[in-house]
Amino acid sequence: MARPPRSHRVPRPVRVALSRRLPRGQRSRRFVPDFDPAFGDRALSDALDDIVIGRWQGVRDLLGGSSGDWARRTHRIRVLAHAAAGSSATRMWQAAEPDSPDAAVLRAATEVVGVFHRAVASGRRAGDAQHAQGEAGRAVVDRSQVGRDRLDAVVRTCLEAAGSHPADPMPWVSLLTVARLYEDGVPRRELRRWWDELRRRDPHNVEGHIQLLRYHAARWHGTHGRMYDVARDVAGASPPGSPLPVLVQIARAEEYRYVSESARGRVVRGFDQHWKHELAVTEIRRTWERWILRREDGPVPPHEVAELNYLAHAACHAGLELEARGLFVLLGNRVAHLPWAYTGEPAAQFTAWRERLGVRGPE
Repeated sequence: MARPPRSHRVPRPVRVALSRRLPRGQRSRRFVPDFDPAFGDRALSDALDDIVIGRWQGVRDLLGGSSGDWARRTHRIRVLAHAAAGSSATRMWQAAEPDSPDAAVLRAATEVVGVFHRAVASGRRAGDAQHAQGEAGRAVVDRSQVGRDRLDAVVRTCLEAAGSHPADPMPWVSLLTVARLYEDGVPRRELRRWWDELRRRDPHNVEGHIQLLRYHAARWHGTHGRMYDVARDVAGASPPGSPLPVLVQIARAEEYRYVSESARGRVVRGFDQHWKHELAVTEIRRTWERWILRREDGPVPPHEVAELNYLAHAACHAGLELEARGLFVLLGNRVAHLPWAYTGEPAAQFTAWRERLGVRGPE
């Protein structure tokens, strides 16, 4: 019997999980998707609990032991920043320990999240107003409501954090993120400098690449073509086992969001093939081969779960059942809101696709 093409093979841990049958008493247990942004990182979950009750000491202890493991640290800081954006935790930490580099880095990330929250809230109000007037309102980001002075202040905070912790790539990720909120973007030379500084510290930083991709998207300061060029260039140069090839699927999800929102209910010719045309399918299989088949055996680490959701979502909509089934096994019940929210209600979609593919456990 001929051996299947490499792109159709399934890693051994996934094969084992797919073939395992649950005890009869467990087969009917209802699957519950888990949207915890820590994605199974227990130490991060504990630090998030500290933020909720107004403590920052647990966050300090968590970040103090993460320097050098930049992928895990970047994920942790991003999640902590979203949790801290509505609290005074980072300010309290900096006030108590003004010379802490970790406090400076988290404060910068939190300031970036804060200005994004303000822009999104303003855009949402504008969309609600359109809807109330009978127009086709849609969620937008209102960059004009943040103000250039405020953005410049956030940039200075990020640069100060970079000076406090010279080895850390996260302040440069934060800069690439806030760059999107400038009405006309940032000067090309400045963007390039921020990008070069990030890559000098962590050349395969996934979050930084995602932020650059989004900057060049049509929704922000580029075009669909430019966005795909960035994604494909990075994917082609990524090392074996790296999640970076999934940038192509993230780009496809971003294009879908932009087109569907812009259409405002109108039928877009050929859009029904967005996920399943030949190039889309080929690129999913390419990501499967470059990332999934070449990654080390074992559980997917928390900092790769969000990207794995993008690949699973794309495989489902492309009709690649073998790949989709294997990806659901790797995910377990760990779900990210995006990109599922682009095509419907996330929990319902994740559960329905999982059941349709016959994936069993964990529950």
